[in-house]
Amino acid sequence: MYPAELVKPMREDLTKVGFEELHTSEAVESAIAKEGTTLVVVNSVCGCAAANARPGARTSLDNAKKPDHIVTVFAGVDKEAVDAARAHMVPFPPSSPCMALFKDGELVHMLERHHIEGRPAALIAENLKDAYNEHC
Repeated sequence: MYPAELVKPMREDLTKVGFEELHTSEAVESAIAKEGTTLVVVNSVCGCAAANARPGARTSLDNAKKPDHIVTVFAGVDKEAVDAARAHMVPFPPSSPCMALFKDGELVHMLERHHIEGRPAALIAENLKDAYNEHC
């Protein structure tokens, strides 16, 4: 588990644009079960989260259509919440960072780490915007 002071700025990278942090499995279950669309970002301390995932997620929100709810869990910190989120992402293997779009509780779009690592944030944002335009 990472120290809170280490991950604080990484958390704020998403919460400052409106992402709700989830820390428990109950919070994850409630968020995913909400009517409409929910983007879940599994945040991470790794470089690809900083350079690609978080900027891509933030930029994706600059779109006419966007998720009704945006939430985040932090790998290596919020174990219970991350495990609960990943349980909804099956059949995709656990990875962080990753992003999943749910519609009425069903997984409709997934970006795994291998879709994020080494790809520019703008490409990740466009991928998410395409998913929003289709599902939101």
